[in-house]
Amino acid sequence: MINNTGKTALIFGVRNDSSIAFHTALKLQESGCKVALSYVSDTKEDVLYLMDKHGMDSNLSAEVDVREEEQIKHFIHHIYHQTGSIDYILHAVAFGNLKVMCTSLPGSNEVASSYINIPFEDLMDAFNISAYSLLRICRVAEPFLNENSSILTLTYNASQRVFPPYAGMAVNKAALENFVIYLADYFRNKKIRVNAISSGLVMTTSSGIIYGVRKLRKMAKFTAPLGNITASDIADSALFYFSDLSKKITGNIHFTDGGFNIMGLGIEEL
Repeated sequence: MINNTGKTALIFGVRNDSSIAFHTALKLQESGCKVALSYVSDTKEDVLYLMDKHGMDSNLSAEVDVREEEQIKHFIHHIYHQTGSIDYILHAVAFGNLKVMCTSLPGSNEVASSYINIPFEDLMDAFNISAYSLLRICRVAEPFLNENSSILTLTYNASQRVFPPYAGMAVNKAALENFVIYLADYFRNKKIRVNAISSGLVMTTSSGIIYGVRKLRKMAKFTAPLGNITASDIADSALFYFSDLSKKITGNIHFTDGGFNIMGLGIEEL
């Protein structure tokens, strides 16, 4: 049993109870960890409700737009003054609008843009939220991190392979993975480890806007040797990184996708 009694985790990216970030928060809480959650204006009500429902201290929360360094500072200072130094950070934040995703919502009259026409400004906003925010959070958190602490982010295999429905977001995931390895090197003297989980597709609020996500899930069910995964499966992997079991692992991209990443072609139902 992993024992995180006396440790503190900051979690960025909870939207609702389907979020990978929230499932990770539950696992951390079960292990004895104090859990602090950020939210944005349109998720505040849901996040605070979930914290209350599951016995988490709602005082360990704050509104944070990860594009705003001052808001990150306020959140981290607030938690530090209540719990002391920070042991774990989960960066589970990603956003790209439909122009970046090159897709249209079902029933919409809006025509999806083509990959070659992704607007620069939209892509940069998505990069700011989905990738650069990891660097920004690490920069602010550095003075408040314990030695041997662990930083974790979430990526996707579209960083290395072509998934047309993911389009411009794949650029952000590739950048995010590069931040991981360089941050792992940067934090070497403090023995702070930085890793990423590359997850299979999970039916969350965010993945629901990916064109053909249910078709991709159906394909993965038969293609991946171990089939589809759940948010709880990813949270299990996260808990490994948020424990001393991973104390000598850094700069790693950890696949939790049922083995989908090893396959060279899709397999239809057997």
